[in-house]
Amino acid sequence: MASSPTIDLGRSEIWFVTGSQHLYGPAILEQVAADATEIAGALDAAASIPVRVVMKPVLTDAAGILALCHAANADPTCVGIVTWMHTFSPAKMWIAGLEALRRPLLHLHTQFHQAIPWDRIDMDFMNLNQAAHGDREFGFIAARLRLARTVVAGHWSDPEVQDRIGRWTRAACAKADWETGRIARFGENMRSVAVTDGDKVEANRRLGFATDGFGVGDLVERVDSASQADTDALVATYLDEYEVDASLRPGGDRAEALRDGARIELGLRGFLADQGAIAFTTTFEDLHGLTQLPGLAVQRLMRDGYGFGAEGDWKTASMVRAMKVMTAGLPGGVSFMEDYTYHLDPSGDLVLGAHMLEVCESIAAGRPRLEIHPLSIGGKADPVRLVFDAHPGPAVLACIVDLGERFRMVATVVDVIAPPQPLPRLPVARAVWRPRPDLRTNATAWILAGGSHHTSLGYAIGRDELTDLAIMAGIELLWIDQDTRLDALADRLRWEDAAYGRVARA
Repeated sequence: MASSPTIDLGRSEIWFVTGSQHLYGPAILEQVAADATEIAGALDAAASIPVRVVMKPVLTDAAGILALCHAANADPTCVGIVTWMHTFSPAKMWIAGLEALRRPLLHLHTQFHQAIPWDRIDMDFMNLNQAAHGDREFGFIAARLRLARTVVAGHWSDPEVQDRIGRWTRAACAKADWETGRIARFGENMRSVAVTDGDKVEANRRLGFATDGFGVGDLVERVDSASQADTDALVATYLDEYEVDASLRPGGDRAEALRDGARIELGLRGFLADQGAIAFTTTFEDLHGLTQLPGLAVQRLMRDGYGFGAEGDWKTASMVRAMKVMTAGLPGGVSFMEDYTYHLDPSGDLVLGAHMLEVCESIAAGRPRLEIHPLSIGGKADPVRLVFDAHPGPAVLACIVDLGERFRMVATVVDVIAPPQPLPRLPVARAVWRPRPDLRTNATAWILAGGSHHTSLGYAIGRDELTDLAIMAGIELLWIDQDTRLDALADRLRWEDAAYGRVARA
């Protein structure tokens, strides 16, 4: 995928790769190719698979397998390969190719026919349709090579199988986006904060994206150069899209503040486009030359597909972008988020999530209101921002943390609800949710796992996509949901430390 805020999964493709051998003769190989073509066509037409599925020639020897894997690595449109063994395909010939492969791998364990033709099955049928043990041969070599991969079992026409493949392709697109992506940081991370810092070199190596710093002064130059005509046009867009506070409308006593916000958006949008960035960070501790902390601009750039992290949090910016990619074309929205304060009540505990300004309007329950209010930190003029409640529904909160010797993804399922009461004096966008299984278990698990206070909140995403992305990136996923038990979680954390050679101190 190209490094761009625009997210179009339909420009990417996965290659459908079928294994066989010459033992069975040319007629069998012709039938294998015909069957594989039909399966690839059905997957390509499946509504739940957002990328193109491209049939590749049947592979029968080591040279052909190696050549295909090299070709997949070199093709920027290919985000992964799906393998299937129609017949028995001796797995030694797959070793060189699989060890060279740098694209995500999904092993589809299926067969062409759905039901056994009991009254006419013969040895010709058996020789052709050997996936039941052909895929086990392939599965062994993948395990022997310690390959990171996803296995999907079931008939290729089953909507559940197609949906699972589709979820994997979304993760593959996010990984490809990371590998060609750049995160722009304006200023450092918030001073003395630990979790937002980390090893950007190792992130480039392991996760794929580059993280580059830029002086705020360079951004200010772009902001100051915004033309009056462009500023007028963007203000008109604001007036059309949002409920705008009267003081911010033309002629209002704070109208110039909205124009300042528009100039910040124009400058920031242009700067990110010039740098080919897919995500960015800001910090209220480094605003020299800006009239106000970017709020409205950040909200609108996230809406358009950019990842974002406040206070220099580049890892959360990468997670927001990845979840934007994985949910492209699906309802619900994705936003930068922060656990802010709790509602501890015998009738049910809740979390109020928000941030100073930067919550994406893609999760709004209704038409956002554009307002201006003081901000007690940053030392700048009052910033403009969109104020709204997040819409109800199940959602996932996720983050990436740097544990020193490795990265860990932490994610949890929550249920976003309408605020139990109005919040007339809270001048920021916000979400209220019930953690699963409950606040005590959820918060304890999150803290034990080292999860960040910054997260990415997404509605149309689940465990499958995040699991696949973690597999592709070679990192662990710590998942918290309604089935989480703290004793089992403690064991899992010890096992992960042991796997990575890190023993917890007594």
